[in-house]
Amino acid sequence: MSNDTLTLAQQLVACASLTPNDNGCQQILIERLKKLGFQIENMRFGEVDNLWARRGDCTPVVCFAGHTDVVPTGPLDQWDSDPFVPTIRNGCLYGRGTADMKSSLAAFITAIEAFIAQHNDHSGSIALLITSDEEGIAVDGTVKVVEALQARGELLDYCIVGEPTCVDTLGDTIKNGRRGSLSGHLTAKGIQGHIAYPHLAKNPIHLAAPAIADLANTEWDQGNEYFPPTTWHISNIHGGTGATNVIPGKLELLFNFRFSTASTVESLKKRVHDILDRHKLEYDLAWELSGKPFLTPKGELADAISDAIKQVTTIDPELSTSGGTSDGRFIADICRQVVEFGPRNATIHKINEHVQVDDLEKLSEIYRLTLENLLIHQMK
Repeated sequence: MSNDTLTLAQQLVACASLTPNDNGCQQILIERLKKLGFQIENMRFGEVDNLWARRGDCTPVVCFAGHTDVVPTGPLDQWDSDPFVPTIRNGCLYGRGTADMKSSLAAFITAIEAFIAQHNDHSGSIALLITSDEEGIAVDGTVKVVEALQARGELLDYCIVGEPTCVDTLGDTIKNGRRGSLSGHLTAKGIQGHIAYPHLAKNPIHLAAPAIADLANTEWDQGNEYFPPTTWHISNIHGGTGATNVIPGKLELLFNFRFSTASTVESLKKRVHDILDRHKLEYDLAWELSGKPFLTPKGELADAISDAIKQVTTIDPELSTSGGTSDGRFIADICRQVVEFGPRNATIHKINEHVQVDDLEKLSEIYRLTLENLLIHQMK
């Protein structure tokens, strides 16, 4: 079996692309894509390098999306080998970014190369959307590329994001959606005073406690076929001066919703305000939306990649919407069907991050067969 995917993954891992620094990864991809006839567009926003590459000018457009940036390594002395010197031992490739997500990037390229070698005159278009701003604050990466494509009316039909999705073995999980993330910074106001004279003060902790209990016990929705129920949780809470004899003048509380398509941003905000108002709190509340939920129901894309996975691994994959946010939340604005599929996620962001070497060519073959399912078999 060819080891082209392994070789390319090693090249990418050797680039110390700590977010948001691409550090040459995209140029490695560009050199391969140019040979295949892709039109290359470098989109740099701020300090972030982004790549938009496309082959073909007709629909359907199948896009592979991902990121070259990686998280910091953590303590180097805890790694068994240099995180930016790709190392094979015990059948695994070790290095920062092996699972998240340079193996997927390598598999994208080798899958496309193999597909074009067999189907040079294929129908539709193949595209890649690659950023170096996914692991950081994600403001100059995929979201900016999507805005640029949207402004010129360039839409996608199918998108495969190469995030590591599998749990126990390659092929067991496809992400066909993600929950939204909505955060709030609540400041409940009181009147500071001496704790021995409570009638001269207003304790915001006492005032807010019933409202907090109400929020914690609220059922926001029941979820749906694809999503679990929406959750609300406090992440930080602070009140007081540190003294034992001072009633605080305010209480600050940070909370977060992870919400499904069964709720909307507007409905969640309204219900929170209704609860706070019902408890007659004096408060300020600042909201931050990190990402809207997106969902790709069972259909052409989910079927195409599921069939490819079963053909390569004999596994029937599970469709899942678990986990945090991904760049799929941005791509869904210009693409009607978005899924995520990549290697096992057991070691992502960890010391000694790694992937199974045997999984690399399997991953490439899954991507190649998915292209065939969407651009060859489906077009007949």
